[in-house]
Amino acid sequence: MSEKLYNVLFLCTGNSARSILAEAILRQLGAGRFQAFSAGSQPKGEVHPFALELLSNLTHDTAFARSKSWDEFAGRDAPKMDFVFTVCDNAANESCPVWPGQPMTAHWGVPDPAAAEGTDAEKHLAFAEAYRQLSNRLSAFLALPLASIDRMSLQTKLREIGQTRPMAG
Repeated sequence: MSEKLYNVLFLCTGNSARSILAEAILRQLGAGRFQAFSAGSQPKGEVHPFALELLSNLTHDTAFARSKSWDEFAGRDAPKMDFVFTVCDNAANESCPVWPGQPMTAHWGVPDPAAAEGTDAEKHLAFAEAYRQLSNRLSAFLALPLASIDRMSLQTKLREIGQTRPMAG
């Protein structure tokens, strides 16, 4: 018997950096178990070039990457989501559409690397840090026994993953 394929949507306001990074990570780490998607409430219309560069350097396929509206995932014909994660504080505070199927939701806020200031090296570092945080959270998510855990316990675990803070140093 084959394992259930879970649909996961990552939301951010602009859908140009964090949500794209999360989608790429889950596409790679969760291949065969998860289908990953990303969207934004106010999509920028293009993926941040530093996000694409980082993903390419880390051997992620970026052919999927495009900035799109969350409206694509709220319609009747959209894939039914099992999980919806907000990865920026703005999206977490916005009125989200009603997602078909009542997916589990959690907020996994990560600082916006596209807002980083300074040299290009400092900006690249901000993207690498966002990637690290998202990768760590997704690794913890992938370790959860999704098929055997009850909904209430799973929702609690998803929130706990989002509350993890980066280690100092």
